[in-house]
Amino acid sequence: MTVYRKGSTGDAVRSIQQALKDAGYMTEEPDGIFGSKTENAVKIFQSKTGLGVDGLVGPATWQKLFPASEPVQRDVSGDLNTRCLALTGSFETSRLAPDCFGVVTGDFDGQGMSYGALQWNFGQRTLQPLFSQLLSSHREVAESIFGEHLDRLQQAVSGNQADAMAFAASIQDPVKKTVQEPWKSMFSALGHTPEFQVIEVSGAAAYAARGDSLRREYGLWSERAQALMFDICVQNGSIPNRVKSLIEEDFAALPATLSAEESEIEKMRIVANRRAEAANPRFIEDVRRRKLCIAEGKGSVHGHTYDLAAQFSLSLERVG
Repeated sequence: MTVYRKGSTGDAVRSIQQALKDAGYMTEEPDGIFGSKTENAVKIFQSKTGLGVDGLVGPATWQKLFPASEPVQRDVSGDLNTRCLALTGSFETSRLAPDCFGVVTGDFDGQGMSYGALQWNFGQRTLQPLFSQLLSSHREVAESIFGEHLDRLQQAVSGNQADAMAFAASIQDPVKKTVQEPWKSMFSALGHTPEFQVIEVSGAAAYAARGDSLRREYGLWSERAQALMFDICVQNGSIPNRVKSLIEEDFAALPATLSAEESEIEKMRIVANRRAEAANPRFIEDVRRRKLCIAEGKGSVHGHTYDLAAQFSLSLERVG
């Protein structure tokens, strides 16, 4: 669904304001403009109803405001690289897009702090460039979200590795290794901004390029095939030569009577199964479910049900 935030306008915003007013969180008449007063009312509503406090009206907040309404559909638009990242990010974080773009985790793995759809982190110095790009290209976005806390983030990003790791340690519970408020909500809000989502897509550009190369190598042509190869590059690195030989043998055995679309789907299933079988035995079935979900366009992964066409606009359309 659309995430409504400060600056949003329209009838949906008017409905949000009316619901907040009816519940006693606003006194102003609805005007359809999501300003500071609406944002503050949303934050108070979220705090009182047990939601994460970020001032954004996403699926969870919408459902609390309008409990009798139909379930809100989450969908992702944008270019193919954005949609592929949103899908793989949903798998990686177990949070459906667009929430996956703002997931932040603490130092459970010795990396200080991990963030975003692909969990870039301070320990491997993959996260600092993304925050640096935010501060140099979209400082106004950073200021609107982090406010008086921005200087601490700036110092962590512009300093050395020790500074970044110390910052990460300072904002999380030392025992549970979970990022604390207000930082958790601020990072969640950042991940919902179009500006930082573009930065995350740029941060995943190398995976996108390798995925595109793999797709071409195996003679696949659809958007779903691009998503499959992108996911393989992120989760599995690539396809080993010994696995490639098996895939090519399976391709050659496919009936010549299949339509182009049927052949594309069967080839993706072959790639999905063969790559899964080559994974660590502990993870074979997890990899298989994830890859077959993409190949078949639907499936269940980590407790979430996926429909790639409806949620991510990923179909058997030819890659442009």
